[in-house]
Amino acid sequence: MAHLGAPGAREQPVVGSSSANIADEESIRTLHSKSTVYQGRIWDVVSDTFSLTPGSTPLTRDYIEHPGAVAVVVLNEQNQVLLLRQYRHPVQMNLWEVPAGLLDIDGEDFVVGAARELAEEADLVAAQWHVLTDFFNSPGSSSEAIRIYLARGISFVPEDQRHVRTEEEAEIKFAWVDLEEAAAAVLGGRVHNPSAVVGILAAAQAARSDFASLRPGNAPWPEHPSNRQR
Repeated sequence: MAHLGAPGAREQPVVGSSSANIADEESIRTLHSKSTVYQGRIWDVVSDTFSLTPGSTPLTRDYIEHPGAVAVVVLNEQNQVLLLRQYRHPVQMNLWEVPAGLLDIDGEDFVVGAARELAEEADLVAAQWHVLTDFFNSPGSSSEAIRIYLARGISFVPEDQRHVRTEEEAEIKFAWVDLEEAAAAVLGGRVHNPSAVVGILAAAQAARSDFASLRPGNAPWPEHPSNRQR
């Protein structure tokens, strides 16, 4: 049961007392102008001027306009999760991650994009796909929406069909880690990549019900930027 409210003298509006009321929802505000202030190799920075309510003082916010991404929690028959170690220059660290990548191919189905990334980064294909969870990576500064899949029933891509990994991807190292141990590494502050953190904890929770509550791999994704009114 959820109780909404905040301490202090001013009473805050309460949405409801049931967890069924806790769901993010679209909220379209009046957009006065939109411009690109920086055009990058992969994503742009845009500037929107909008009003929260009719007649209110317009606000301007700059943010990254992002094509969205997918990530894959891969589980084998021993309930081990595949982790990849990869160098990330903005934080100058080798991070343990799950296979992931941009949705930067126009019109590509989301689960097809996830399968593509799994093959390219880990040389694997999966027979079973489910949606673990969806999230916004940094909604205060980016439109990036990420869908995390659970992939099972795995097999290897034939050696002569494997993707040649270059640059940072050429340094990728692999590890199979028990799912509960991976969750403990997250809670212990030893894993920092957001898709890995969210995906591992979601998989550990879903495993308690033998993954029975998960959505199918082709479940709708209305929160992805391509499906939202702009």
